[in-house]
Amino acid sequence: MERPPVLFYRFNHLLHRGGIPVLPKIFNWLGRLIFACYLPASATIGKRFTLGYWGLGVVIHTASVIGEDCRIAQNVTIGRNFGDQLVPVIGNRVYIGAGSVLFGEITIGDNVVIGANSVVNKSWPHDSIIAGNPAKLIGTTKGKSYLEMDRVVK
Repeated sequence: MERPPVLFYRFNHLLHRGGIPVLPKIFNWLGRLIFACYLPASATIGKRFTLGYWGLGVVIHTASVIGEDCRIAQNVTIGRNFGDQLVPVIGNRVYIGAGSVLFGEITIGDNVVIGANSVVNKSWPHDSIIAGNPAKLIGTTKGKSYLEMDRVVK
């Protein structure tokens, strides 16, 4: 079951898609106050999206696109770089570690794992494991999602 901040986002996103102009803006700020995270109604977030620690400190740009089965840990920022028009597009089954920052006109492929406190400012292909500041390739998921990799470790 989805956690309260994500349920709140889903309801707010329905209002936004329904063309209701004022309520989504009010609910964006209300969600920010209640959950200490910013999941704007205009962002596109796929199914089975989860947030660590109820999304504490998470900030997602209003135009962001996040795929299905993604997990974002606390204190993650996804946003635009100065001068850029576009924001990151996140693929399916992506894990973004605590404290990471993704910014600019970049695309993150499917089955990507981003280590904690990484600074990601360039695109990465499917099946990458990246970490660092700036983020560097440190391995491959070999076609497995972070969910499958987690089962193997336990």
